[in-house]
Amino acid sequence: MTHTYQITGMTCSGCQHKVETLLSQVKGVQNVDISLAEGTADITMAQHIPTSTLQDALKDYPKYQLSEAQHTHTMSMDMEDTENRTWLATYKPILLIFGYILTIAIIAGYMEHGFMTMTAMRVFMSGFFLTFSFFKLLNLQGFADSYSMYDIVAKRFRAWGYIYAFIELGLGLAFALDVQPFAVNAVTFVVMTVSLIGVLQSVLNKRKIQCACLGAVFNLPMSTVTIVEDALMIIMSAVTLAIIL
Repeated sequence: MTHTYQITGMTCSGCQHKVETLLSQVKGVQNVDISLAEGTADITMAQHIPTSTLQDALKDYPKYQLSEAQHTHTMSMDMEDTENRTWLATYKPILLIFGYILTIAIIAGYMEHGFMTMTAMRVFMSGFFLTFSFFKLLNLQGFADSYSMYDIVAKRFRAWGYIYAFIELGLGLAFALDVQPFAVNAVTFVVMTVSLIGVLQSVLNKRKIQCACLGAVFNLPMSTVTIVEDALMIIMSAVTLAIIL
Protein backbone atom coordinates (compact mmCIF):
# COMPACT_ATOMS: atom_id res chain seq x y z
CA MET A 1 0.00 0.00 0.00
CA THR A 2 1.11 3.57 -0.67
CA HIS A 3 0.32 6.64 1.44
CA THR A 4 1.21 10.26 0.84
CA TYR A 5 2.47 12.47 3.67
CA GLN A 6 3.12 16.19 3.92
CA ILE A 7 6.69 17.08 4.93
CA THR A 8 7.80 20.59 5.88
CA GLY A 9 11.33 21.89 6.39
CA MET A 10 12.89 20.57 3.17
CA THR A 11 14.69 23.37 1.31
CA CYS A 12 17.11 21.61 -1.05
CA SER A 13 17.99 18.31 -2.69
CA GLY A 14 20.20 17.52 0.29
CA CYS A 15 17.17 17.74 2.58
CA GLN A 16 15.23 15.56 0.18
CA HIS A 17 17.95 12.89 0.19
CA LYS A 18 18.26 13.00 3.98
CA VAL A 19 14.52 12.54 4.54
CA GLU A 20 14.35 9.74 1.95
CA THR A 21 17.21 7.94 3.69
CA LEU A 22 15.68 8.27 7.17
CA LEU A 23 12.23 7.11 6.10
CA SER A 24 13.63 4.24 4.04
CA GLN A 25 15.26 2.84 7.19
CA VAL A 26 11.88 2.35 8.88
CA LYS A 27 10.98 -1.34 9.06
CA GLY A 28 8.30 -2.22 6.54
CA VAL A 29 8.96 0.71 4.19
CA GLN A 30 9.49 -0.54 0.63
CA ASN A 31 9.90 2.71 -1.27
CA VAL A 32 10.03 6.45 -0.60
CA ASP A 33 9.34 8.93 -3.38
CA ILE A 34 9.66 12.57 -2.31
CA SER A 35 8.54 15.65 -4.25
CA LEU A 36 10.61 18.58 -3.05
CA ALA A 37 8.44 21.06 -4.94
CA GLU A 38 5.19 19.77 -3.41
CA GLY A 39 6.65 18.96 0.00
CA THR A 40 5.17 15.46 -0.10
CA ALA A 41 6.40 11.89 0.31
CA ASP A 42 4.76 8.85 -1.30
CA ILE A 43 5.66 5.96 1.01
CA THR A 44 5.06 2.38 -0.11
CA MET A 45 4.85 -0.06 2.80
CA ALA A 46 4.33 -3.79 3.19
CA GLN A 47 1.68 -3.15 5.83
CA HIS A 48 0.26 -0.09 7.53
CA ILE A 49 2.86 1.85 9.50
CA PRO A 50 1.59 4.33 12.12
CA THR A 51 2.28 7.96 11.32
CA SER A 52 3.95 8.31 14.72
CA THR A 53 6.53 5.69 13.71
CA LEU A 54 7.44 7.67 10.60
CA GLN A 55 7.61 10.86 12.64
CA ASP A 56 9.99 9.16 15.09
CA ALA A 57 12.34 8.41 12.18
CA LEU A 58 12.80 12.19 11.75
CA LYS A 59 12.94 13.12 15.45
CA ASP A 60 16.71 13.79 15.38
CA TYR A 61 16.10 16.44 12.72
CA PRO A 62 13.25 18.57 14.17
CA LYS A 63 13.14 20.93 11.19
CA TYR A 64 11.55 18.10 9.18
CA GLN A 65 7.92 17.66 10.20
CA LEU A 66 5.80 14.83 8.77
CA SER A 67 1.99 14.78 8.78
CA GLU A 68 -0.77 12.99 6.93
CA ALA A 69 -2.09 14.47 3.70
CA GLN A 70 -5.85 14.51 4.21
CA HIS A 71 -6.93 13.88 0.62
CA THR A 72 -4.57 10.93 0.28
CA HIS A 73 -5.72 9.38 3.54
CA THR A 74 -9.29 9.45 2.23
CA MET A 75 -8.16 7.98 -1.07
CA SER A 76 -6.39 5.13 0.74
CA MET A 77 -9.54 4.33 2.68
CA ASP A 78 -11.50 4.27 -0.58
CA MET A 79 -8.95 1.93 -2.15
CA GLU A 80 -9.25 -0.46 0.79
CA ASP A 81 -13.04 -0.50 0.29
CA THR A 82 -12.48 -1.24 -3.41
CA GLU A 83 -10.42 -4.31 -2.58
CA ASN A 84 -13.47 -5.88 -0.91
CA ARG A 85 -15.54 -5.64 -4.10
CA THR A 86 -15.66 -8.23 -6.90
CA TRP A 87 -13.69 -7.63 -10.09
CA LEU A 88 -16.88 -7.01 -12.05
CA ALA A 89 -18.27 -4.56 -9.49
CA THR A 90 -14.96 -2.67 -9.39
CA TYR A 91 -14.57 -2.26 -13.13
CA LYS A 92 -18.24 -1.99 -14.11
CA PRO A 93 -18.00 1.75 -14.98
CA ILE A 94 -15.08 1.29 -17.35
CA LEU A 95 -16.57 -1.85 -18.92
CA LEU A 96 -19.82 -0.01 -19.64
CA ILE A 97 -17.93 2.90 -21.18
CA PHE A 98 -15.93 0.58 -23.42
CA GLY A 99 -19.11 -1.25 -24.38
CA TYR A 100 -20.90 1.94 -25.43
CA ILE A 101 -17.91 3.29 -27.37
CA LEU A 102 -17.34 -0.05 -29.10
CA THR A 103 -21.01 -0.29 -30.12
CA ILE A 104 -20.94 3.20 -31.65
CA ALA A 105 -17.67 2.41 -33.45
CA ILE A 106 -19.07 -0.80 -34.95
CA ILE A 107 -22.22 0.97 -36.13
CA ALA A 108 -20.13 3.75 -37.69
CA GLY A 109 -17.93 1.19 -39.43
CA TYR A 110 -20.78 -0.45 -41.32
CA MET A 111 -21.11 1.04 -44.79
CA GLU A 112 -23.21 0.07 -47.81
CA HIS A 113 -20.34 -1.87 -49.36
CA GLY A 114 -18.99 -3.57 -46.25
CA PHE A 115 -17.33 -2.91 -42.92
CA MET A 116 -14.76 -0.10 -42.79
CA THR A 117 -12.26 -1.14 -40.12
CA MET A 118 -10.30 2.12 -40.23
CA THR A 119 -13.45 4.18 -39.76
CA ALA A 120 -14.50 2.04 -36.81
CA MET A 121 -11.05 2.42 -35.22
CA ARG A 122 -11.07 6.18 -35.71
CA VAL A 123 -14.53 6.53 -34.17
CA PHE A 124 -13.53 4.27 -31.26
CA MET A 125 -10.40 6.33 -30.54
CA SER A 126 -12.40 9.55 -30.77
CA GLY A 127 -15.00 8.25 -28.33
CA PHE A 128 -12.30 6.94 -26.01
CA PHE A 129 -10.43 10.24 -25.73
CA LEU A 130 -13.53 12.45 -25.58
CA THR A 131 -15.14 10.33 -22.85
CA PHE A 132 -12.02 9.93 -20.74
CA SER A 133 -11.10 13.62 -21.04
CA PHE A 134 -14.64 14.52 -19.94
CA PHE A 135 -14.24 12.65 -16.64
CA LYS A 136 -10.80 14.18 -16.07
CA LEU A 137 -12.11 17.70 -16.63
CA LEU A 138 -14.92 17.18 -14.10
CA ASN A 139 -12.27 17.36 -11.38
CA LEU A 140 -9.07 18.48 -13.04
CA GLN A 141 -7.14 19.06 -9.80
CA GLY A 142 -8.19 15.66 -8.45
CA PHE A 143 -6.99 14.01 -11.65
CA ALA A 144 -3.67 15.87 -11.56
CA ASP A 145 -3.13 14.80 -7.92
CA SER A 146 -3.77 11.13 -8.75
CA TYR A 147 -1.77 11.21 -11.98
CA SER A 148 1.30 12.71 -10.32
CA MET A 149 1.52 9.66 -8.04
CA TYR A 150 2.57 7.31 -10.84
CA ASP A 151 3.09 8.99 -14.23
CA ILE A 152 6.81 9.41 -15.01
CA VAL A 153 6.34 12.94 -16.38
CA ALA A 154 3.74 14.22 -13.90
CA LYS A 155 5.93 13.11 -10.97
CA ARG A 156 8.55 15.65 -12.02
CA PHE A 157 6.31 18.21 -13.74
CA ARG A 158 2.98 18.31 -11.95
CA ALA A 159 1.41 20.64 -14.52
CA TRP A 160 1.60 17.77 -17.00
CA GLY A 161 -1.50 16.28 -15.37
CA TYR A 162 -3.48 19.39 -16.32
CA ILE A 163 -1.99 19.49 -19.82
CA TYR A 164 -2.61 15.78 -20.39
CA ALA A 165 -6.37 16.13 -19.89
CA PHE A 166 -6.56 18.75 -22.63
CA ILE A 167 -4.32 16.68 -24.91
CA GLU A 168 -6.86 13.87 -24.62
CA LEU A 169 -9.66 16.31 -25.44
CA GLY A 170 -7.75 17.59 -28.47
CA LEU A 171 -7.04 14.07 -29.71
CA GLY A 172 -10.70 13.14 -29.33
CA LEU A 173 -11.80 16.12 -31.43
CA ALA A 174 -9.06 15.51 -34.02
CA PHE A 175 -10.10 11.87 -34.48
CA ALA A 176 -13.76 12.90 -34.72
CA LEU A 177 -12.98 15.48 -37.43
CA ASP A 178 -10.46 13.17 -39.14
CA VAL A 179 -7.86 15.93 -39.46
CA GLN A 180 -4.12 15.35 -39.94
CA PRO A 181 -4.36 11.58 -39.32
CA PHE A 182 -0.59 11.00 -39.43
CA ALA A 183 0.25 13.73 -36.90
CA VAL A 184 -2.68 12.85 -34.63
CA ASN A 185 -1.83 9.14 -34.54
CA ALA A 186 1.86 9.91 -34.00
CA VAL A 187 1.03 12.11 -31.00
CA THR A 188 -1.31 9.41 -29.68
CA PHE A 189 1.40 6.76 -29.97
CA VAL A 190 4.00 8.85 -28.13
CA VAL A 191 1.72 10.21 -25.38
CA MET A 192 0.11 6.86 -24.60
CA THR A 193 3.46 5.04 -24.63
CA VAL A 194 4.85 7.48 -22.05
CA SER A 195 1.68 7.07 -19.98
CA LEU A 196 1.93 3.28 -20.18
CA ILE A 197 5.44 3.28 -18.67
CA GLY A 198 4.19 4.76 -15.40
CA VAL A 199 1.24 2.37 -15.32
CA LEU A 200 3.49 -0.66 -15.87
CA GLN A 201 5.85 0.45 -13.10
CA SER A 202 3.00 0.84 -10.63
CA VAL A 203 1.35 -2.48 -11.50
CA LEU A 204 4.62 -4.45 -11.51
CA ASN A 205 5.61 -2.88 -8.16
CA LYS A 206 2.12 -3.73 -6.86
CA ARG A 207 1.51 -0.17 -5.71
CA LYS A 208 -2.05 0.15 -4.41
CA ILE A 209 -2.98 3.55 -5.76
CA GLN A 210 -5.95 5.03 -7.57
CA CYS A 211 -5.98 4.88 -11.36
CA ALA A 212 -6.46 8.35 -12.84
CA CYS A 213 -7.87 7.10 -16.16
CA LEU A 214 -11.40 8.29 -15.32
CA GLY A 215 -10.26 11.27 -13.31
CA ALA A 216 -11.29 11.45 -9.67
CA VAL A 217 -14.93 10.53 -10.37
CA PHE A 218 -14.64 6.73 -10.13
CA ASN A 219 -12.56 4.91 -7.54
CA LEU A 220 -10.65 2.45 -9.71
CA PRO A 221 -7.41 0.75 -8.61
CA MET A 222 -4.38 0.64 -10.86
CA SER A 223 -4.34 -2.78 -12.55
CA THR A 224 -3.88 -4.71 -15.79
CA VAL A 225 -7.13 -3.14 -17.00
CA THR A 226 -5.32 0.20 -17.10
CA ILE A 227 -2.51 -1.40 -19.11
CA VAL A 228 -5.02 -2.75 -21.63
CA GLU A 229 -6.57 0.73 -22.05
CA ASP A 230 -3.28 2.41 -22.92
CA ALA A 231 -1.97 -0.53 -24.94
CA LEU A 232 -5.13 -0.58 -27.05
CA MET A 233 -4.67 3.06 -28.05
CA ILE A 234 -0.98 2.44 -28.81
CA ILE A 235 -1.78 -0.55 -31.02
CA MET A 236 -4.54 1.26 -32.91
CA SER A 237 -2.39 4.32 -33.54
CA ALA A 238 0.53 2.12 -34.63
CA VAL A 239 -1.69 0.19 -37.09
CA THR A 240 -3.04 3.43 -38.53
CA LEU A 241 0.46 4.87 -38.94
CA ALA A 242 1.62 1.68 -40.67
CA ILE A 243 -1.27 1.86 -43.14
CA ILE A 244 -0.72 5.58 -43.83
CA LEU A 245 2.98 5.02 -44.47
